[in-house]
Amino acid sequence: MQRLSGLDASFLYLETAAQPMHVCSILELDTSTMPGGYTFDRLRDALALRIKAMPQFREKLADSRLNLDHPVWVEDKDFDVDRHLHRIGLPAPGGRVELSEICGHIASLSLDRSRPLWEMWVIENVAGTDAHAGGRIAVMTKVHHSGVDGVTGANLMSQLCSTEPDAPAPEPVDGVGGASELEIALSGALKFVTRPLKLANVLPTTVSSVVDTVKRARAGLTMAAPFAAPKTPFNANITGHRNVAFAQLDLEDIKLVKNHFDVKVNDVVMALVSGVLRTFLSDRGELPDSSLVAMVPVSVHDRSDRPGRNQVSGMFSTLETQIADPVERLRAIAAANSVAKQHSSAIGATLLQDWTQFAAPAVFGVAMRVYAASRLSGAKPVHNLVVSNVPGPQVPLYFLGSEVKAMYPLGPIFHGSGLNITVMSLTGSLDVGIVACPELLPDLWEMADDFAVALDELVQAAK
Repeated sequence: MQRLSGLDASFLYLETAAQPMHVCSILELDTSTMPGGYTFDRLRDALALRIKAMPQFREKLADSRLNLDHPVWVEDKDFDVDRHLHRIGLPAPGGRVELSEICGHIASLSLDRSRPLWEMWVIENVAGTDAHAGGRIAVMTKVHHSGVDGVTGANLMSQLCSTEPDAPAPEPVDGVGGASELEIALSGALKFVTRPLKLANVLPTTVSSVVDTVKRARAGLTMAAPFAAPKTPFNANITGHRNVAFAQLDLEDIKLVKNHFDVKVNDVVMALVSGVLRTFLSDRGELPDSSLVAMVPVSVHDRSDRPGRNQVSGMFSTLETQIADPVERLRAIAAANSVAKQHSSAIGATLLQDWTQFAAPAVFGVAMRVYAASRLSGAKPVHNLVVSNVPGPQVPLYFLGSEVKAMYPLGPIFHGSGLNITVMSLTGSLDVGIVACPELLPDLWEMADDFAVALDELVQAAK
């Protein structure tokens, strides 16, 4: 067995019917490269072979009523790929609207906790093409956030892909094995009794981070503060419904802007998000006077020695949406991000992981219910939205033999923050995935299409 870290388990504790905690991706695939031609059965058999080398896809949750610590992962002895792989066809004409509607519905459905926490949907009739004749399909994958963060999720997808369409499947890998309720309870009790010692180790880092933040605040060198974000239409309580949209940008255009203005790729991404949201809110007469604030997950995989599959910290970034000029806005975002990164780096890389290790499951549920209730009484949002930038490989990829034409990542949304924009760089493109609650944002396509407009503004300014 393998025990979940506190941060991994927090995504289980925060999950409700209105707030499912899975992450998704939508792959657009060209089946003409698939050896032997595409059939659903051939794809399923190739997936089954790959999964033999991917134990994470064969693991399910286990717990004991006497367990004082977090749940564990165990091997699912009854694993059957057919319980996780589904097939569906788009209604005519099979365009992006039909695809997004089906993907939004799939994203709304919670995963079955009695099985490994993932599922995959093969979607045929994309763009009205016949996949069996070398046309297009889409594959939507859902994995619970307790099992992946942005980096580990991208790594899992890369294991399902190869750089050649006919690459052989890797050798099988053993799983974590099983565990009885007694074993789970005994090992959980041992971890529970050692918590005070671990807490004593965390406190000095916490105090040091607080003192450093106070000093930075006095010098005006801190990231944006939580609960300082202005209210927008998507900062309210969410339902269990989801809608999605996506866009694809030329990565060379992103790099052109980056190099011309001497900023980072992430600065350009944040500037694009800022421009899109500024236009969206301004057109509706709802643009706040103060800047929107994004929560940006920060990977600490290279700075953490803690167990767990989620190795992340967080950074609050100002989007400078109050600035009209796109170039001035980009430069202001780059300056603010530089300060925020320095502040974030000064905070212990494992601080979030360490503190979530001590919180009991009930604490997460109570905290979320209190926050949801506070939203109804008009409390300010912690942040306006989540913006995540996941780097991907820059070589052609083949998913079970079919060439990957796009990979749109979709993260979770929360009460008070009903919009998530995640981007992934892949093979010369920047793929943008947008997910929201339709009761708050009924139509996301206007927002998705404005990414090309925002990028063109910056490209023209760079020429």
